[in-house]
Amino acid sequence: MANRGPSYGLSREVQEKIDQKYALDLETRLVEWIFIQCGGDIDRPQPGRENFQDWLKSGTILCRLINSLYPPSDKPIKKIPETKMVFKQMEKISQFLQAAEAYGVIKTDLFQTVDLWEGKDLAAVQRTLSALGSIALTKDDGHYRGEPDWFHRKAQGNRREFTEEQLRRGQNLIGMQMGSNQGASQSGMKGYGMPRQIM
Repeated sequence: MANRGPSYGLSREVQEKIDQKYALDLETRLVEWIFIQCGGDIDRPQPGRENFQDWLKSGTILCRLINSLYPPSDKPIKKIPETKMVFKQMEKISQFLQAAEAYGVIKTDLFQTVDLWEGKDLAAVQRTLSALGSIALTKDDGHYRGEPDWFHRKAQGNRREFTEEQLRRGQNLIGMQMGSNQGASQSGMKGYGMPRQIM
């Protein structure tokens, strides 16, 4: 965690709500996937938020993860320096985020660098890694390693082609959203201006 004092009042309530979104079972699945995807030559962290944050905070594992989803000749992050300098580690996290977006993770699924570095929103980090896993599974290009039931497959487009005849017939139909006049009649209607009988 960063060198910040404790938060109070509304700030504390907001942070507690964010912290409640963190899922330990998802953490276990993500650690297992990252371990397998990176080739198994990395250490696993002890369970827990802080350990998960410390494990990913340097950015090295994240860069190795995104590189493992590409062919060896086409890796997006060419150089992954091992360093203790804070700005270099944050730069590696930013490189991972750019590469993840280029891989197909939508911008709203990406976490901010401070979410991981300062531990502000580790649930957002989990969401990003889950989205990355889902896209890797959906691409089915042979680079995803892991169980197929760890992530959801993203829906693919289901484009339909209609003939001119089908399109012409569709223009004559009245959709049920427009309503229907079937069964409508004026039987039982009284003339306008007649008083209503209330008993």
